[in-house]
Amino acid sequence: MKRELKILLMISALFTLAAGLFGPIYAVFVTEIGGDLLDAGGAYAAFSIATGALIFLIGRWEDHVKHMEKLIVIGYLLNVLGFVGYLLIRSPVDLFFVQILFGISAAINTPAYDGLYSKLLDRGKYAYEWGMWESQYYIVGAVAAVAGGFLAEAYGFAFLFKVMLGISVVGFLFTLLLLKRGGQ
Repeated sequence: MKRELKILLMISALFTLAAGLFGPIYAVFVTEIGGDLLDAGGAYAAFSIATGALIFLIGRWEDHVKHMEKLIVIGYLLNVLGFVGYLLIRSPVDLFFVQILFGISAAINTPAYDGLYSKLLDRGKYAYEWGMWESQYYIVGAVAAVAGGFLAEAYGFAFLFKVMLGISVVGFLFTLLLLKRGGQ
């Protein structure tokens, strides 16, 4: 497996861990900031609409970009800013803005990540190397779900968000290694 592919897997694992800490307890947080289940669903819908509306256009444009590594760095930087945003949320409206930021991040990052990952696959190992990504996604997500519930229960959401931010910063630092691939 190529070095750059290992870096992409590490980055994905760290950001999956950071986001996964919050996923299963998201609705509980929404109620703590004065929202209800409709707000929880609406904020997630805002993320999905922002991602879906932009990903097609950005993905099409990214096929013509010479260095996808730079777009991955930008996408993950926006993700880090989204985790900072969680620390600033005081109302459901704030949550909507943060979710839209995450949607923009996903729209920039996902096509570039998938494109670069696909380019780096070893001939004859496509299923195995994509399987590595899928495997880490689900296993890390499972660990994160349990850990996030524990951390929020024991220390509160502010602490959980700081942990998520810290993990995402480490993940972002790994993205900078991609620039050494030649996308400087």
